[in-house]
Amino acid sequence: MLTIVWLDEAIADLADIVSFIADENPAAARNLKARLESAPLALVEHPYLYQVGRVSGTRELVAHPNYVIVYRVAATRIEIVNVVHTRRQYPSRS
Repeated sequence: MLTIVWLDEAIADLADIVSFIADENPAAARNLKARLESAPLALVEHPYLYQVGRVSGTRELVAHPNYVIVYRVAATRIEIVNVVHTRRQYPSRS
């Protein structure tokens, strides 16, 4: 079974999102954080469940109407690459 690993950039993305929302609504920020952290758990058993990503070698999980989790499937793990707001410039790297 594969493990899920959040890469540093994805961790930073999540922290920025939660911090921004917490300025206005701490409870909503906590709920969103929990939702975004739990969304990829199904990937452990079904790594190819979500659509092919716009960046080569990635896939995209729509975890919330406003947020997409970009991930890639490696040989022994699933790497969470970015957490992207749907209105933000999409990362051009993989």
